[in-house]
Amino acid sequence: MADTNQSVVSQFVLRGLSDSWELQLFFFAIFSTVYVASVLGNIMIIVIISSDSNLNSPMYFLLSNLSFIDICQSNFATPKMLADFLVKHKTISFEGCMAQIFLLHSFVGSEMMLLVAMAYDRFIAICRPLHYSTIMNRRLCIIFVSISWAVGIVHSLSHLVLTVQLSFCGHNVIDSFFCDLPMVIELACMGTYKIEIMTLINSGLISLSCFLALIISYTIILITVRRRSSSGSSKALSTLTAHIIVVILFFGPCIYFYIWPFSRLSMDKYLSVFYIICTPLLNPIIYSLRNEDVKSALRKLRNRHVNSWKN
Repeated sequence: MADTNQSVVSQFVLRGLSDSWELQLFFFAIFSTVYVASVLGNIMIIVIISSDSNLNSPMYFLLSNLSFIDICQSNFATPKMLADFLVKHKTISFEGCMAQIFLLHSFVGSEMMLLVAMAYDRFIAICRPLHYSTIMNRRLCIIFVSISWAVGIVHSLSHLVLTVQLSFCGHNVIDSFFCDLPMVIELACMGTYKIEIMTLINSGLISLSCFLALIISYTIILITVRRRSSSGSSKALSTLTAHIIVVILFFGPCIYFYIWPFSRLSMDKYLSVFYIICTPLLNPIIYSLRNEDVKSALRKLRNRHVNSWKN
């Protein structure tokens, strides 16, 4: 049984967030709103950036790709969670569970690397402004995006290869609204110590190292900005503040889940709600409400459509 997957489990039971029908209806209304706002908000950012020539810079190219990843992250588990709020028995097939694990780690791994690329973009723009257009060309941006997706997919495949070899002997209840690696590994009826260590190294330490690298980078940039006193520096500081907020809110739950992946609390699934559902909404909220260029482009796009309707 240790050599092949002799699973007798064809599906997993998801306990969801609550057994109360009234609470489930309340959650359905709230999270449906968040989901729709997240998807439409990120689509809006992509449309604005692609339609405005003034936003044709590397920062906005990377931002539009971040929005695309957030749209993907919004759709890998949230629609099923919303549907499950309306049914009594919440189940997911073994294949569906593996697919959720693969998609989650692909999108999260890609977003980690893309946030690092965005930090590098800001570092060059602020610390080496005279060389910015030479260094941060479109070719390098495409390389950054390609590497981000490649790292995310390879990172996810390394988890999936180990997970599909596990044997499950009947225990199939997951105390959450979606499948994630630590929760599934806990149900295996075989020794999982090596897989636990691999998960810790692959997810936990990578998350922590990327987070520390980003914090160090932004600290250096902030020190550089504070030494200057100009309107451009104020604008740079506002942009950096938005980036740092996204980094902290994105990496905080991720580090918590994967640095101690097999010591979970009953309240962790509620933190997962923020991580899976609310995080993709951070991009349009923070970048659209705090960024004057994006707001100006949105006004121009709106006025253009209003004028076309009048004509």
